Amino acid sequence: MTRLFSLFALLLLLASCGKEEQKQPRDTEELPQITMDKSPRPVLPPKPKVRLQDYQFKDLPGWKNDNLLEALDSFKLSCAKIMQEKNTYLSNSELRIPTAAYQLACQRLFAADITTAAEFKYYLESNFLPFLVIADGSDQGKFTSYYEAAINASQIQTALYRYPIYGKPSDLIEFNPKDFDASLPDKRLVGRIVDQKLLPYFTREEIERLQIKAPVILWGDSNIDINIMQIQGSAVATLPDGRTLRVSYADNNGHPFKGIGSILLEKGYLKPGEVSMGNIKKWLAAHPEIAEKEMRENKRFIFHRISSADGPIGAHGVPLHAGRSLAVDRSYIPLGSLIWLETTGPDREKIEKLVVAQDIGSAIKGPVRGDYFWGSGKDDVLEKAGRMNSAGRYFILIPQNRANQP
Repeated sequence: MTRLFSLFALLLLLASCGKEEQKQPRDTEELPQITMDKSPRPVLPPKPKVRLQDYQFKDLPGWKNDNLLEALDSFKLSCAKIMQEKNTYLSNSELRIPTAAYQLACQRLFAADITTAAEFKYYLESNFLPFLVIADGSDQGKFTSYYEAAINASQIQTALYRYPIYGKPSDLIEFNPKDFDASLPDKRLVGRIVDQKLLPYFTREEIERLQIKAPVILWGDSNIDINIMQIQGSAVATLPDGRTLRVSYADNNGHPFKGIGSILLEKGYLKPGEVSMGNIKKWLAAHPEIAEKEMRENKRFIFHRISSADGPIGAHGVPLHAGRSLAVDRSYIPLGSLIWLETTGPDREKIEKLVVAQDIGSAIKGPVRGDYFWGSGKDDVLEKAGRMNSAGRYFILIPQNRANQP
């Protein structure tokens, strides 16, 4: 098996050498790493050009109006994960905040008996400094929203509940080329072994057509709802007897994601300006035969598991909280870090609040890009979350060493 993976890694290296777009990175000025002083300065990635602008908490829009206490539980959950982290820099993001700096701030959080918004505000102002994130000369980015879907499901297959919801397959394997050769890309790859050969895992169409080696954890009554659940990553399943189960993300088949909205737009089924999750669901439900075919254009398939957590689990490994969790591009923004978000909701209402970077998404790319977790629910939550597509900006809160003990 080791020889097989080594050979595959070598082939990857040889293949990458022949691609014209694979160019050597140009030299860049080495910026100073963040230090444990009053004015920390993170190391930022050379592309795109990113810089941080110092701010004061009193100058953050809406800082005095937010009920900060609503974000306390979310931050405590991420702090517990940060305390276990062994990387030199938080979350191994290119914005290099020393893990030790955040761990010190988290120790102070757990030592403090915070019960009011005023106490949490004092803790934040004593232990952090806000920095506006600016990319390519602009502080503006795109902010969308996602939610925890709702489905109807059964633990047994019936004429009504006939669509399988799969757990992680037993034959799905993953590996990282960098584990075999340090010069190879640091990338998670997914596949399966057939006759001692490593092959890509099945596509969505193949999974739906074949009998794969995966447990069926539930049976759903709507393939459309299951597809939307896969896009959102999780769902609350209502059983025939009224009980509910939380269905969380377990893994994926390793194929690239293509949004159903983009597919319907490309095919002319929806017009520009009509592509919201609510409109998508209505169109799919009204055209079930076409919907089944077009949904298979997205080769990405998500496997799930039953979870007992209080909320959907994000990429940071903690339950997400409505209105307080944000999906980010973790190659720039460290998971677990505090963010002051300034954007607008689907009805142009102001969103100026403290959130925690706790999740990621395949479409969430760039230094100033976020996906706001709206919450859990049925069509009303879907309608709001599906319409959010706003400009905005955010400030990352970085621990300062000379903080007063809260």
